[in-house]
Order: sequence, then C-alpha cells, then structure tokens
Amino acid sequence: MQPFYVVKDCLTRRKFLLPLSFSFMVLASCSVSRDPLRTQIRQLQKGIIKDDTSYVYNLPFAYNKSYCLVQGYFSRYSHKNRAALDFKMKKGTLVFAARDGIIIRIKEDGYKGGWNRKYRPEGNFIVVQHTDGSRAGYWHLQHDGALVNIGDTIQQGQLIGLSGRTGYALFAHLHFLVWSVNNTGQRQQTATRFRTSKGIVYLRPFRRYRNIKF
Repeated sequence: MQPFYVVKDCLTRRKFLLPLSFSFMVLASCSVSRDPLRTQIRQLQKGIIKDDTSYVYNLPFAYNKSYCLVQGYFSRYSHKNRAALDFKMKKGTLVFAARDGIIIRIKEDGYKGGWNRKYRPEGNFIVVQHTDGSRAGYWHLQHDGALVNIGDTIQQGQLIGLSGRTGYALFAHLHFLVWSVNNTGQRQQTATRFRTSKGIVYLRPFRRYRNIKF
C-alpha cells in the first residue's frame, strides 16, 4: 500500500491526508519564488489589494462542476517563475474557454507524459488570444484533445478541449495561465480573477472551486 502523510495547507492551516507523491507538492506550494509579482498576487488573494477593474474569467471547466486547485501562482513545485494554475482533473475532462477570443495555436499530437523533462515537448495545448491582446494557455491536453481549430472565434464558456497528462506532468491536470507580450517582445504574466460559487476571487491552492453561470 502506498504510504500516506498528514500535511498542513500553508494557507488554510487545515490538515490533509495525502499520498507520498503529493505530500512534497503540498510542502513546495507553501514556499514561493521571489518574483516581484508574487507579493501583489498574494495580496490580491487575501483581499489586501482590491482590483475591481481586472477582467473576470470563467473557471475553465463545466458549469456546476468543482475541481481542486492543486498548485497556484509561483509555487516552487513547478511554478517557480510562473503565474500559473493547476486544476486536478481526470483524463478526458471537458475543458471550456475562460474568456472570449481567437484560437492562435494548437498542439495535439503528443502522446506521452510523465515526471521527466524529456516529456516536455509532448505537451498538448491550446492558446487563445483575447481582444486586449492578452493570451490564455490550456496545457497537458490529451492526444487529439483540441475540439477547436486555429482561427476559430470562441466565446467564454465554450467547449474547447479535453484534459490529459501529456508533457511534463506528474499526474493528469489542466495547466492554465494568462500572459501578454509588451512592445519589446517580453512576456508579462497576469494574475486572473475568476467567478466562482464563492464570489469573484483570486484562487488559492488546495481549495475546491465550483463554476457558476452569471
């Protein structure tokens, strides 16, 4: 039998009984990188900073469904320098657009995945460009998991793909992130607010969030 360990969520102080493969991930999520955006994001998550002008995203899964956010912004597990979110999902889970946009990139020919960097090129994904020029990436989709085509105009809440475990991934999940590119070609990451059953919030790791219609 796989060993289990009791670990404590660094944000809620609640204890969890998790398998060994997940225990070090929880501990890694308790410490973050020193990226200057990290402090601002933590303040937004805790409500210290109010940002009522930012775009409100849908959660990238079906309405009335809930999933656990297993890794948040800038955790040292694998998001050390990334403002990205990981939702734990089974392979084949329906993935929906978090915001309106145009499909500009797709990769869906990857088969393999695992906890080794050699699998990174295998990761399947969809990239959506929004009207303000920002982009959203949906990563680790299953083989042939894109249900849209490059050039398609999509609406918030539209079905676009199927989750999986391709690429550099310890387990099946959806990796979601938003970024923009400035005039010098440098990528700038964006913290995103989501509409949930708990209100409009910046998501925090090891909490479940339910998608709702508005």
